[in-house]
Amino acid sequence: MTPLRLAVIIGSTREGRVGDRIGRWFATQARGRAGLVVHELDLAGYAFPAALPAEPTPAMRDFVRQVAEAEAFVVVTPEYNHSFPASLKQAIDFAYDEWQAKPVGFVSYGCRSVGLHAVDQLRTVFTALHATTVRDTVGVDLLDGEPTGHGEERLRHDVRVLLDELCWWGLALREGRAARPYACGEPSTSER
Repeated sequence: MTPLRLAVIIGSTREGRVGDRIGRWFATQARGRAGLVVHELDLAGYAFPAALPAEPTPAMRDFVRQVAEAEAFVVVTPEYNHSFPASLKQAIDFAYDEWQAKPVGFVSYGCRSVGLHAVDQLRTVFTALHATTVRDTVGVDLLDGEPTGHGEERLRHDVRVLLDELCWWGLALREGRAARPYACGEPSTSER
């Protein structure tokens, strides 16, 4: 069977962030899983414009191409003021059709809430994009330190559960898209 193409999107672009380390830690765990090809998309590495231009920039086109090529996603997000970062929303909005009928999982981090407020809001965003969000998440409490510290065994268990769900949905939706094109009844980005 062809491996499932998983994109790990690191959503924070703040200086001094821990999201890059958490994202790489998760990607390393996912690479240990048979049947997955893992690619990291770190938003800090893209030169996205501050304002939405009339025509997509090369960085925007590259990001959308990589979203289109992926068959499943894990979004690594912090929780800032009970929400997710603007950099992540901007990047998500660059694509539309490319998210449809694909599964999305979440690795979130924060203090005490482990980023779950951000995940709740992202579920709404991805539902509007016709993506399927999986139930279980990986939540890192920064008060416990980064994933390689206290509580790592619990986090590894959570990673296994998340990947189980993501792989099941990823393969089922791949077969569904191959059997019949996804139709949502809304105009595509080229028709808007």
